[in-house]
Amino acid sequence: MNYSIAVMPGDGTGPEVVHEGLKVLKAAAARAGFTYELTHYDFGGDRYLRTGETLPDSALAELSEHDAIFLGAIGHPEVKPGILELGILLKARFALDLYINLRPVKLYPGVETPIKDKGPAEIDFVVVRENTEGLYASTGGFLKKGTPDEIAVQESVNTRKGVERCIRYAFDYAGRSDRRGQLTLVGKTNVLTYAWDLWWRAFNEIGDADYPGIKREYAHVDATCMWFVKNPEWFDVIVTDNMFGDIITDLGAMIQGGMGVAAGGNIHPGKIGMFEPIGGSAPKYTGRNVINPLAAIAAVQMMLDYLGQTEAARWVESGIIEAVGKMKSLSAGEMGMGTDAVGDLVAESVAKG
Repeated sequence: MNYSIAVMPGDGTGPEVVHEGLKVLKAAAARAGFTYELTHYDFGGDRYLRTGETLPDSALAELSEHDAIFLGAIGHPEVKPGILELGILLKARFALDLYINLRPVKLYPGVETPIKDKGPAEIDFVVVRENTEGLYASTGGFLKKGTPDEIAVQESVNTRKGVERCIRYAFDYAGRSDRRGQLTLVGKTNVLTYAWDLWWRAFNEIGDADYPGIKREYAHVDATCMWFVKNPEWFDVIVTDNMFGDIITDLGAMIQGGMGVAAGGNIHPGKIGMFEPIGGSAPKYTGRNVINPLAAIAAVQMMLDYLGQTEAARWVESGIIEAVGKMKSLSAGEMGMGTDAVGDLVAESVAKG
């Protein structure tokens, strides 16, 4: 197999962690026997400051031809917040129709969690977030803006097509051999009685018709936040909308040990996926060789799994676990080794098996 991979290192420490991720990808490819071609793109804050471009339409056409995108981080201290996020991240999600945001929440052995008396056996679930609709569809507007009577309206857009394809993906994921066959719908049916009526009906109609072997559960989003902290072992696969998914996955990152190990994917199943570390660009650590690259390496693991290289993905996860056992901390500057040394550890583990 030969894969075409677009690489967008982005801003801040993004290029550093992407470099380590590519080091691990190279080791995995050599051992598994597949090949790949990389195309590098410089979209991010520096390019925006230089040219005024975020993500031009011509680039979107190119990106759509790749099998996957490996993204480092977006966020530049000299660029007003929102410009790069909307102009690159959200534009790519919507234009490439990356309608699934996939966020594994998994605590590795030896990683500290703030949750008392919980370990890897209890913290191992996946959040499937609808990624192109909801409040992020940016439907709404202002009335009497700038006056004491100003009104701002932001509407949640939920289509049957968008909801159904997300739910079906989540049911399929819950049926994987590495999951427990349970799917929890997380919403707010008691208050948001239009949007969540659609989600509730679709969830049960699809489950009854096509997935009778998957156990179905429901939880309000506020209760879910409570159960993440109290009983995370109750969850296997979660499906939810764009806004709720955005909120609960940051809490998930904390209970799995922090942003240093949290990775995510934005995917269009059967087409293209964009994989990235969750933690952001961390500009204050740029160029110091102190940032933790494990989240970017975990993004490579997710990318390999998405591309069908499941055994190689397992090797990468084993390498991450081995590296964690040798690091003093997962925090930047406190790891007891440099960014490059962490990448070397994982790459060597993947290569030797």
